[in-house]
Amino acid sequence: MKSMPQRAADALAVPHAVPSPCISVCRMRACDGLCEGCWRTLDEIVNWAQMQDAKKRQVWADLAQRSQGVNA
Repeated sequence: MKSMPQRAADALAVPHAVPSPCISVCRMRACDGLCEGCWRTLDEIVNWAQMQDAKKRQVWADLAQRSQGVNA
């Protein structure tokens, strides 16, 4: 499986219909509230479908950075 920064780069290269970061590993970490599979917060997960593509791209960029600073 690709790393989150690689996945983010791929997603950010898509000109439209920004894909979801979900990989169907849906477990929220008690220590920081991030999903173990996609590194999103619960708010980001819940609001994903209503987000504009620009906001989704920002979340992807945040995930690439966030995944680098989180101990798995």
